[in-house]
Order: sequence, then C-alpha cells, then structure tokens
Amino acid sequence: MNKMIERVASRARKTRLLVLAFATLAIAVAVACSSSATPTAAPQPTSVPADPSAITPVLATTVLEIGEQRIAFLLTTTKGLIKTPTAMVTPVYLDGEGAASPTMEAQFNLWPYGIRGSYSTYSNFNRAGRWRLDVQVDNPNGVKEVQIEVEVLEKSPVPALGSRAILSDSKILADYASIDEITTDHSPDSALYRLTIKDAVENDLPSVIVFASPAFCTSPTCGPQVDAVSELREKHPDQANYIHVEIYDNPAEIQGNLDRAEISSVAEDWGLTAIEDYINESWTFILDADGQIDDRFEGFATMGELEAALKKVIPRVSADY
Repeated sequence: MNKMIERVASRARKTRLLVLAFATLAIAVAVACSSSATPTAAPQPTSVPADPSAITPVLATTVLEIGEQRIAFLLTTTKGLIKTPTAMVTPVYLDGEGAASPTMEAQFNLWPYGIRGSYSTYSNFNRAGRWRLDVQVDNPNGVKEVQIEVEVLEKSPVPALGSRAILSDSKILADYASIDEITTDHSPDSALYRLTIKDAVENDLPSVIVFASPAFCTSPTCGPQVDAVSELREKHPDQANYIHVEIYDNPAEIQGNLDRAEISSVAEDWGLTAIEDYINESWTFILDADGQIDDRFEGFATMGELEAALKKVIPRVSADY
C-alpha cells in the first residue's frame, strides 16, 4: 500500500510540472478512460522544447524489449496535437556506432472524443540498450523532426510476444453477487466477465484480454480501453473471447479513494506491477487460438488497431468479414 501511495505521489509531482509547462496545449484537456471516469492527467512529454514551434513527443510505449513490437507516441506543439496521417520513424542504436535500422511508416490513430491521438508502428529491436527514434512528420506549425530516446530491455517483466499466456483464474461475474465487486467501470459490459483467462486459453478461440481500471485514468496516455474492447466484441462477437481484468482487487471498497486500492494478483502475475512507476496503465493482449500472445498494447489502442491485430489470429474468415 505504501508503495502504491508513493507511486501516486510521484506521478502527481510530475503532473504538476507538466501542467505548468503545457498550460497552453489543447491536449491538456481532461479525457476520461470511460464516459463516467475520473479525468486523466495531461500527457507527459519526453522533454519540454525551448522553441515554441518545436514538436514535443509523448512516448506511449515505455516497456520495450528485444524483438518486434508496437511502438506508439503522441506529437504535440504549442498549437495542439499533430494529426498528420503518417510519420516516418527511424530507430537508431546509440550504444556503439549508432547504426540506423530501416525507416518505418507510423500511422496516426485518432482517439475517442477527438482530443488526442497517437502514431503507431512496429519495430524490431535486435539488441538491448539505448535507442533513439528519429521521427519526421509534416508539421504545418514549424519544425518537422523530433527525436525520442528509449531504453530497450533484454526481457521485459510483461509477457512477450510469442510466449504462452499465463493461466490466470481471473474474476468472473458468476462468482460474485454484483458486477461492482469486479470492475470499476460504471457502465460495464457483462460479456467481458464470463470467462477466466484460463478458460479462454483452454478453449479453441483467440482471445482479447484487457487489463485496465476504467474509473481511474491516472496515466498520461490512458483512454477508454475497455470501451474499445467492448466495441470490438460487438463487431466480432463469436470469433474470439473477450475479457476485462480490473487492475484493482477491491473496486467496491475504493469509493473514489485510491489509498484504499489493492492491486489484483492477476495484474501482478502478468508482470504489470514490476514496471517502473506503474500505477494502473492499461495493457491489452491478443492471443491466438493456441493461447500464445500474438500482440500486446501498452496504453490506449484504438478499436481499429485491436481489430487489425485480432484479424491476424482469427482462424477462418466469415462471409461478412
């Protein structure tokens, strides 16, 4: 509990500094994780530019490891969010000769409510250490280039792509008198609480598993992730398992006060609490029919991004797909 309080206090200090630096930014407008959630903090930049026409990057994927994985970031200026359809990203390894990897195209994904959005692409990091992402984007307000430094781990605490999902006995509605006991979502989709993760892995369908706390968006890059998964379920209801795992073990007791919160043991099993400065950032995993992790999303991912990942693991394509 003390560790959680320290994390919240640390994030609050960072947020206060950020608000001072970005009081003029349009994206500092509060956006909730769901329609009834508490407001989120403004995005935390990787640096504050001295040049008012410069781009400020906001890294959304902070947990990176050797291998191919999604990278996502927001780009802002004092004029607001950059929404150019694409950006070019070149990863450069910094520990050594600074060799550059192939340049990739990142697509812009507008988030719900239209206030924020992120660029995302996939990069294959072939070694651990310090890397730099050289980003080029059409910025109508000035500077068109920005650099983002990242740290790539040998192995992250979160299950990697290609690994088998942990057979967790996550909470299901059938075991509780009220859905309020297993989620902080104020308008929950009961279909997300029918199966445990273990049940999903052991049946013959792919799975979409989201770890999130809908009522508490304390992360700078959080969004209505559970709503996006529900939207995906409505579009492809019989083609996958859909599960929401609440980050907090005691949602009914929190009553808006995170000092009372206890982290779910399932979130701990999946390595989320081992992430530095972790509070309640959402993570979404796409599992194939054999229970192997085919993709993972740190922070908010749009329904379109999740759908593209799910399509890769659906065994058969239906006539109306």
